[in-house]
Amino acid sequence: MSIFGSGQESRGLRQRAMQRIIRARYILGAAAFLTALVLNSGVSLWLSFAILMLLLLGVVALSASIPRSDDTNRAQPDSDPAVFRLSGQQLAAQLPDPLIIFDHEGTILYVNPAANGAFGPLARGGTLLLHFRAPEMQTLVQSVMSDAQAGSIDYSERVPVERWYRATVLRLDQGGSDRQYLLSFRDLTEAHRLERMRSDFIANASHELRTPLASLSGFIETLRGPARNDAVARDNFLEIMQKQAERMARLIDDLLSLSRIEMKAHIAVKDQVDLTIVLNHVVDTLRPLATNLDIEIERHIDPGPVMVLGDRDELTQVFQNLLENACKYGQSGKKVVVELKNNGEGIKATIQDFGPGIPEEHIPRLTERFYRVNIETSRAQKGTGLGLAIVKHILTRHRARLVVRSRVGEGSSFTVAFGPQKAKA
Repeated sequence: MSIFGSGQESRGLRQRAMQRIIRARYILGAAAFLTALVLNSGVSLWLSFAILMLLLLGVVALSASIPRSDDTNRAQPDSDPAVFRLSGQQLAAQLPDPLIIFDHEGTILYVNPAANGAFGPLARGGTLLLHFRAPEMQTLVQSVMSDAQAGSIDYSERVPVERWYRATVLRLDQGGSDRQYLLSFRDLTEAHRLERMRSDFIANASHELRTPLASLSGFIETLRGPARNDAVARDNFLEIMQKQAERMARLIDDLLSLSRIEMKAHIAVKDQVDLTIVLNHVVDTLRPLATNLDIEIERHIDPGPVMVLGDRDELTQVFQNLLENACKYGQSGKKVVVELKNNGEGIKATIQDFGPGIPEEHIPRLTERFYRVNIETSRAQKGTGLGLAIVKHILTRHRARLVVRSRVGEGSSFTVAFGPQKAKA
């Protein structure tokens, strides 16, 4: 390694020497010309020597005055990357997280656009603690200002919408009377939302399983005791127990289905699926159910193939769920319309019933897990509260969306709208 390093260093020295000679070539040429004149002038040896020495000193002085190329490059700021020419204020303005700088008296010195957007207008020169009145925030700021040790807390804003942040305060300088501090916020709203959803899901799933289990346990205890020799009661209890066991089985199947769909959410669909075939298959499959409920299914499906990128089994599950819901919950309307259109507005598949309809306040929450408009009606229809959540996740993977329209007393329509489709290669 040392030999290699020495070779590189010697080559570098030779290159720099050659560069110096090239830059001083005109001075060296003039010096050679003057030297030739002195030697051919016929003056005495000592005088010639003195003139040559003066000439040599002049050449050295002139060569030293020529600027070095690397010094010239260093002197040009344009050769540096653009990021080094940005000011701290420019960088702070581009940050997506709210950021506030204040002094030792709590006076606001700087607010980036993200902070103004999150907390409303924060005027420069205003008092920080008048804008953040939460006791935990006041304690954090005062603590850092007193002992200069950085600190963080979880902070929430309730107005205009609930948002959660991780607030951090730290001191920017090390001493002097002009102390400055940085208050930054990291948005944790989405993390809190997901955690709340997880907690709600576990609580709801536990409740949904605990209810039939409690029922089974009670009937088993009764059959072992008072109803041991009562054949009529035993048959009645066994029938109820079977229904509760089927309810648990449906719930577990839906949970497993939802889990499988979520695991495949990041995998893009690549197959071409004909929606006319899927919808006609779903209608034929559920026609016996519709007949038992005294419901007529009308088809308004455009002829010819209507191709979309998708998974055939998952799309079948979507429309089977929607049509089954329309038959069960729109039974009073006696009719369900299945419509498929492919026009300038894109591909849309709609399933419409003419039942009691859904109150407007429930529509935004229909695709939440375990959400039911009417719990008793849902359980009577053997619903688990997961069907539309499964539909939503499947459509998200297919880059499609579910549009729900409903009016109380007139019925509901569930439209699956597909995005632009790529032509098949």
